[in-house]
Amino acid sequence: MSEQRPGPGIDTSVSHVARIWNYWLGGKDNYPVDREVGDQILGMLPDVARLARASRLFLNRVVWHLAAEAGVRQFIDIGTGLPTVDNTHEVAQRAAPESRIVYVDNDPLVLEHARSLLTSTPEGHTAYIHADLREPEGILEGAAETLDFSRPVAFTLMGILEFVPDDEQAYAIVRRLLSAVPSGSYLAMYDGTNVVHGEASDRIVDVWNASGNAQLVLRTPGQIAGFFEGLQVEEPGIVPVTHWRPDTPGEPEPVDAYGGVGRKP
Repeated sequence: MSEQRPGPGIDTSVSHVARIWNYWLGGKDNYPVDREVGDQILGMLPDVARLARASRLFLNRVVWHLAAEAGVRQFIDIGTGLPTVDNTHEVAQRAAPESRIVYVDNDPLVLEHARSLLTSTPEGHTAYIHADLREPEGILEGAAETLDFSRPVAFTLMGILEFVPDDEQAYAIVRRLLSAVPSGSYLAMYDGTNVVHGEASDRIVDVWNASGNAQLVLRTPGQIAGFFEGLQVEEPGIVPVTHWRPDTPGEPEPVDAYGGVGRKP
């Protein structure tokens, strides 16, 4: 089963995070203004493209773990981005066909592509909510039409909390989301850091924030760990996303994105 909700029109004159990310991942759902900003950032730090790919693989590994190993059957993917290979519902339903997934994003172009996100196994269900992370009540209200909040839910917030620059506001959003779900629910997230590339990452933030995109902030691993306060953090803890249960041999190179998975006790 699938459903879709209306959203506003698309402004192609201002770059947008989901479309720039799509460009870095090799997608075609972007506009000249997105490619211009994306190329400017790549020129400063080519490793950003690797970070984009690594963070996507982190999402895939996390969702597979939650569905195949932790037994989670309900997901809320906030800051969905544009459809690509192995979206959340595809990974979750590959492990458990009855999984139910609610996608949330505020980019009108994501809304345009919602039908490709809303494919589902007959046993499961997908839905799309056009909403902003800063309005958790609306997200929870919309998700409750698809999910059963008396059963565990996994929230995935991949590279989205960095667009809430105020730490206390960001922490409060996560606390509110988790307060609506029962024991056995999960938080999976990452945020950008400057641990690996230092000043180069800081300069990229300056370019990004001057480009008309939603303002973002880099956080330290300690600040990122703050999102997991009160949760049981799973091994290997809060680490570069390339180091979270990698599925390739050898020691992976770190990237400037730290995250982890925590279970609500």
